[in-house]
Amino acid sequence: MTAEPEARAADLYHLEALLTEQDEPQLTPDEYKSVFRGHPAGVAVIALEHDGRPVGFTATSVISVSAAPPLLAFSLASTSSSWPAISAARTLTVSFLTDHQDDVSARFATSGIDRFADGGWSRLESGEPVIDGALSWVRGRVVQRTPVGDSYLVSLRALASSAGPGGGDRRPGESGAPSPLVYHDRTYHRIGDHSVL
Repeated sequence: MTAEPEARAADLYHLEALLTEQDEPQLTPDEYKSVFRGHPAGVAVIALEHDGRPVGFTATSVISVSAAPPLLAFSLASTSSSWPAISAARTLTVSFLTDHQDDVSARFATSGIDRFADGGWSRLESGEPVIDGALSWVRGRVVQRTPVGDSYLVSLRALASSAGPGGGDRRPGESGAPSPLVYHDRTYHRIGDHSVL
């Protein structure tokens, strides 16, 4: 177990050395955060089974990486209470929340509580938790955990989804189509007819 922290320290040292070598000005943490507060992001809950209990957290960092092979990724701070579970996970789920699930997002972003206690979730046949009523979910196999700065970029191969073949083709605003939950400037937003260009 000591090899991983030592390897992470070496990776961080190498990254910091490269950044110092480049000797160029960079954004302060506050400037950087200000940029990304202006960038809207979809909201998801990452969930998995660890040591016999469900673990989950809210993420706005989920990105599509590749369609062939089907890869996606998210980032997680190395100081997160969920990191020990993610560091050992083989599979997990990503539930993309709908615009009426801001309370679910807030719950899974809250530290020090049992995020699953209020229900609103179920298990897949493979055992991983998913959020009930989510816009969609993806079950993925962890293929890589890359240390980047003070976080990890976790890459997944998509194994299954709730969309199914040809699913997810309806656009927001169409009859019966759910709308995704969006986070922008520390506030939740809806996408609908009023936002179509």
